[in-house]
Amino acid sequence: MPELVPPTPSVHRSYVAAMEEFRREGRGGPDDDSRIGREIGANAADWSDPEVFDRFVWSLRAQSLEATPRPEGFVPSTALWWVEGDEFLGGLSIRHRLTPWLRDVGGHIGYDVRPSARRRGHGTAMLRAALPLAAELGIDPALITCDEDNVGSRRVIEANGGVLEDRRGVKLRYWVPAGHRQASH
Repeated sequence: MPELVPPTPSVHRSYVAAMEEFRREGRGGPDDDSRIGREIGANAADWSDPEVFDRFVWSLRAQSLEATPRPEGFVPSTALWWVEGDEFLGGLSIRHRLTPWLRDVGGHIGYDVRPSARRRGHGTAMLRAALPLAAELGIDPALITCDEDNVGSRRVIEANGGVLEDRRGVKLRYWVPAGHRQASH
């Protein structure tokens, strides 16, 4: 049964394979400013080294701390990975507060399911598991966005009780109750 866990070195091999899947679908290029894109761009060349991967894992965990240095405009965030045994299936980030950019584009929670694990309910289950953690951080409801043409992500958000507020550019903005678990659809 998959579970949401803090980043862990135990899924090293699978994580690297998942990032290669994302790279093959076009993620990680110079124009990709997504979380996955930035991680691939900054780390992919060295991830095969277990020591480098361990440092990467601990740097992700440290991002949840207010005192951790981060680039201008970035807020503390809790990274969590959706894993089954030693298999990395996806990941998400809970951003502890909203900046103007996050309010318009990024939202409180961003998530990705690795390409080979899509269309199996992982996104819906991963988000459902993350919502109580967001509530513990004082985020309720959580703002979650997706591209207007991303039908899969729309379904994930709506299955977790997301209520569409509006569209800003290509982004749909949903408010999702975080204080209680949603029934799956």
